[in-house]
Amino acid sequence: MRGRLKSQRGNAILETALFVPIILTLLVGMVQLGKITYVYYTLRKTLYSMARYVATQQGVNFCDEADATLEAAKRFALTGRTEEGAAEPLLPQLTADMISVRIELVDAETGDIGECACEATGCDAAQGGQPPDYIVVSIPNGYEVRPRIPFLALETILLRPEVRVPFGGT
Repeated sequence: MRGRLKSQRGNAILETALFVPIILTLLVGMVQLGKITYVYYTLRKTLYSMARYVATQQGVNFCDEADATLEAAKRFALTGRTEEGAAEPLLPQLTADMISVRIELVDAETGDIGECACEATGCDAAQGGQPPDYIVVSIPNGYEVRPRIPFLALETILLRPEVRVPFGGT
């Protein structure tokens, strides 16, 4: 009886030694999943803030990449400030070049939403075009996030959030 009790204690230690690394890996994986979700929603909130800022501005020329309002909106998305300066970015490795602004128009005949062309019959404000119906702000090439889980080599995950808001400016 006494020998049997010792072997059971040994089994418990062996089972614990086998399951602890698996449980720790699962725990760290859940934490990393939470971090990735947090980064995704932070990106989405950043893009939404930029889209709302642009959608409420007057006289924005969406067909000109160097438009002062669009540049101020990108600075706002990156740093939380519209003025130029040495403010720290809210998200590391997010740059203005990564952010894309697209304008969309509702087709009056079909009701479909499509990209608005930068021409006089489209949405080019410089040529007397009409204002867009929607502003779409996205990160088309993705924002890289690399999960870190011990003993596992994981690939980089590209987060591609996109936000569409109605245009309220002129």
